[in-house]
Parts: sequence; structure tokens; C-alpha cells
Amino acid sequence: MTGTVHLIPSLLHVNGMQSIPAYILPAIKHCSVIFAENERTARRFLKQLDRNIEIDAFEWHTIHEAEDAVLQPFLNALIAGKHVAIISEAGCPGVADPGQKLVAAAQHANALVRPYVGPNAILLALMASGMNGQQFEFVGYLPIDATAREKKIKELENNSALHQSTKICIETPYRNKSLLDSFLKVCAPQTLLCIAMNITGEDEYIQTQTVSGWKKHIPDLHKKPAVFLLLKNR
Repeated sequence: MTGTVHLIPSLLHVNGMQSIPAYILPAIKHCSVIFAENERTARRFLKQLDRNIEIDAFEWHTIHEAEDAVLQPFLNALIAGKHVAIISEAGCPGVADPGQKLVAAAQHANALVRPYVGPNAILLALMASGMNGQQFEFVGYLPIDATAREKKIKELENNSALHQSTKICIETPYRNKSLLDSFLKVCAPQTLLCIAMNITGEDEYIQTQTVSGWKKHIPDLHKKPAVFLLLKNR
């Protein structure tokens, strides 16, 4: 009998427990094996959910930067008919986070894969941006090199105008300011830019302005988890 994979959403912000649905805890307790992007973060998350949970009763595997290395133990657990949880460090597994390769293997093995509702920074930012939610594209991380990054931003802006498509990207928190500087340098004054920071936290900040508007007031982005959304109207 093939096991079941449970895709468990985790916290976007340490103070965002209200964003985790009540049915997540029973789903986790149903599992005996956990594949976590960051075991330490996942253990802390489980303790926030239930201080009495027996964390060491689970079989733990770490998937951060080693998803291929744990593929066989993952398949072995499914072959044994076990209930397996995948937990990423923040948000939803497989969506801008590790887990996709394991889920693909589970699908190939005809295992049951169960996704659970929970916070996802990309979708929450899009919902609150006021931008086009019918046509959008998540493009992940942009190039680190400034010249290449600016070229990519211009391509995204042109494509956004052509298709009226919202473009969504993320960046490592300590490079947020550099990314914003590139947006403000390259994009047209009336292009819309949404900055969504610390989503689900007490200091959540989600605001959409034109590029010219942002130039008048640049928020403090330093080391804050952020999502950037771009839309250029025709």
C-alpha cells in the first residue's frame, strides 16, 4: 500500500499563528515522518502549534539544498505505507520553496498527495495589491548583477504592458533595497509597484503606488521578508 503525502503550510512570520488553520495540527499528528526544509524551524513551529506534541516521535529528514539526497528515504516511507509530512521554512511546500521534487516523485508513484490551506506570501500579496489577479506570473528571484537585473525588470515591465499581466518576484531580505532601486531606476513613472513586507505579522505592510509615488517615499526594507509586484497599464 502506498503512503500519503501531507503538504503542511508553515508560518510566514513568527507572530502569525492566526494564519494557520486549526486542521493543520491533526494532519501533522497523523504523520510519522517529516521532511523539513529546516528541521530547527519546523520543530519550533510544531511546538507553537502544540506545546505537548512529541517532536522526537517523528522520523526527521532535512530537504534544504538536498532534496535529491532524501528522495530514496522519501519513497521508502511511501512504499511502507506511511503518512509523510513536507514542511517548508515559510509558506507552502513546493511554491517558491523546496518540496516540488518529492511531490513529483510521489505523483509518479501514484501516492495520495494532500495539500493543506495556509499562508502563501505570493498569493496574499497579490490579493492585497489591487493588481490583475486573472493574469499573473511569479518569476522568482531576479539576477543579482545590477545590469542583468535592470534588463530583466525592463523585459518584465514590457511584457506586463503587452499582456496586462502582474509580475511577481522575491528577493533575499538584505538585497531588497538594491532591487527596489532597480525598479525605480528602470520603470516608467506610472508603472504600478506593490511592496508587501512581513505578511501576516503585526507590522504587516502592503502598499501599491506608482513608481513616481515610491520615489517620494522609500520604505525601510532592510532585512524584511518582502514580495514585489509589478503592473504596467497600456
